[in-house]
Amino acid sequence: MSAVPGEARVLVRIALRNLLAARAKTLIIGGIVLVGTVLVVVGSSLLDSVDRGMRSSIQGSLGGHLQVYSARSRDDLALYGGMMGESELEPIEDFSRVKQALLAVPSVKTVVPMGIDQALVSSGNPFDVALEKLRADARRLEAGERDAELLRRYEARKAHLRRMLELLRDERAQAGVIADESWRASADRAREAADVQRAVSPAFWADFEKDRLGGLEFLENHLAPLSQDGGMTFVRYVGTDLDAFLGAFDRTEVIAGTRVPKGQRGILLGEWYAEEYLKLKTARRLDKIRDARDLQRRRIASDEELRRWVKENATQTRELLLQLDPAQADEAAARLRRALGSEERDLAKLLALLLDVDDAGFDRSYRIFYDQLAPLLQLYSIRVGDVITIKAPAKSGYMNSVNVKVYGVVRFRGLEKSAIAGVMSLMDIMTFRDLYGYPTPGRTEEIRRMREAVGARAVERDRAEADLFGGAPAVDVASRAVAIDEGQVLAGAAAGRERVDLSRVYGQDEIDRGVALNAAVLLKDPSRLRAAQREVVAAAKAAGLDLKVVDWQTASGLVGQFVTLSRLILWTAVLIIFGVALVIINNAMVMATLQRVKEIGTMRAIGAQRRFVLAMLLVETVATGVLFGVAGAGLGAAAVWAVRAAGGIPATNDQLYFFFSGPALLPTLGAGSLVISFLIVLVVSVLSGFYPALIAMRVTPVEAMAADD
Repeated sequence: MSAVPGEARVLVRIALRNLLAARAKTLIIGGIVLVGTVLVVVGSSLLDSVDRGMRSSIQGSLGGHLQVYSARSRDDLALYGGMMGESELEPIEDFSRVKQALLAVPSVKTVVPMGIDQALVSSGNPFDVALEKLRADARRLEAGERDAELLRRYEARKAHLRRMLELLRDERAQAGVIADESWRASADRAREAADVQRAVSPAFWADFEKDRLGGLEFLENHLAPLSQDGGMTFVRYVGTDLDAFLGAFDRTEVIAGTRVPKGQRGILLGEWYAEEYLKLKTARRLDKIRDARDLQRRRIASDEELRRWVKENATQTRELLLQLDPAQADEAAARLRRALGSEERDLAKLLALLLDVDDAGFDRSYRIFYDQLAPLLQLYSIRVGDVITIKAPAKSGYMNSVNVKVYGVVRFRGLEKSAIAGVMSLMDIMTFRDLYGYPTPGRTEEIRRMREAVGARAVERDRAEADLFGGAPAVDVASRAVAIDEGQVLAGAAAGRERVDLSRVYGQDEIDRGVALNAAVLLKDPSRLRAAQREVVAAAKAAGLDLKVVDWQTASGLVGQFVTLSRLILWTAVLIIFGVALVIINNAMVMATLQRVKEIGTMRAIGAQRRFVLAMLLVETVATGVLFGVAGAGLGAAAVWAVRAAGGIPATNDQLYFFFSGPALLPTLGAGSLVISFLIVLVVSVLSGFYPALIAMRVTPVEAMAADD
């Protein structure tokens, strides 16, 4: 028994002596092993950290642990969009059945209904907004109101509108200078120019008080369409049970305004969406320049994109000027003169002076803009408290339109800069169902009454021609003139139409009993995801529900497959590196073995067995691999620690912000990375040393004595 440890000591001593004697070979083999081990440790640690970040981002913001949707859907669910765009899902007609069946599963914590879609919302035309405000005051004046505050506001709004029209006139004059002759000479341009001249003329405003509403109608029909500002923008939303959603997803927080009151209709705008699409472009560009400088260490002097943003801000000040009435414009000019230390009187030039910045003056200009100018501006075209009109194509193909109140702004914590998550707004599910166009009980009843009123009836396909064009007995019809009671018709239409009351409180039964496109399932123990998935599938089948049940990664579409793809790339690279290492180590060991024929034969002559020679060469190879593998693992661990200590890998774009689950990826060293790297090194070492060892085993003492020195 004691011979084995002694033999092992001899093997180790001989192996170490041979490694030191062949330093060049050892360093070549060890260098390859070291590089591969560093790649495995660092790459696995980074991907494990990204995996944790993405899991947290998706599960905490939208995906939950599992997602269910109708098995009749022709597309797969893709929460963040698929390869071909939006997923076409068949509706779950009665979500309450799904909720009841899945909540009976012991591992399920909650089930949240969802419907993801996008719609059009007006972002506001400055002329339309100004005209609407002035029209509201004009109507009150027409009704006989004469209080001092109303008169003061009316005159201020009228002055603001006149200023906007003058800016429009100047803008069109500048456009005419660079336009070709055919554009300037067209009849449409001549008519538009005449309308603009009339609107800014003193005579028009002198007559305005004689017919306020008529003058406003002229401005609305002839002048407002000439402005290219505002218009429609897309809003991407999740229709859901808002209370259940906010309670289930821990990354969701309302950062402005309030939550939608329980059971009521309303929308919470996504923070990133509001910043990117609803904020004044000048302010948004300033924010993006600040983030690029502070988070990405970019500089205006050396970055073409930042210089372009600065130029656009300095030259495109019209959106700021349009918002300010004469009194506000004077106040803004006074504030900027004090802050900038300038004697300039023209507001447009002061704005250009403020916004045409370099790296040295950016922070000062940014502070002045938000401290002095922003309080006089409406930074967002849609604000908390506004009631907005959202339009979307219904399932049947026609456009649906609903009014909904903006209660607040929602953020997915840690994903503030991510477009993938931040573009989502949260809408109550009753409004979603109206936009989706799935028949509600009220609409079904309205259609039934209309069919009864006109005598409509269903026609079978095989009898359609006979029923519609012949085969029915002739009917004598006497026509007569009938007076239509317009009031009665309108009253009947109003009675038959389902009205939307924004203050109505819906019960939980009404919220649950209706259509949904998919549902998020959150588990009590996320570590049992696969087992819970099987339990949910079984529960759905037992309840007669035709559902697909997928995990969060599958439900996320291409976004969720990012880590899988990255891991595939990493292991492909590792396979190539260690495949090359296997060949190189094998060749080096074969050559070394052939050079040691005399030595091996001599050892055989003095009594060394074949298994001793085999073990000796394997020990040499494994010792090289383990030694440099440990060194590589140490270097990899040090690299991971250094990256984390330096603040991590910054997220340089919106996608990385989502994948990193924050502004930077802070990698952590996992035990799995070290174990995997050690096993890979051990396997490669054994495989690469086995063939040379077999060659060495065949060397006989006679061959050794016949070998040349």
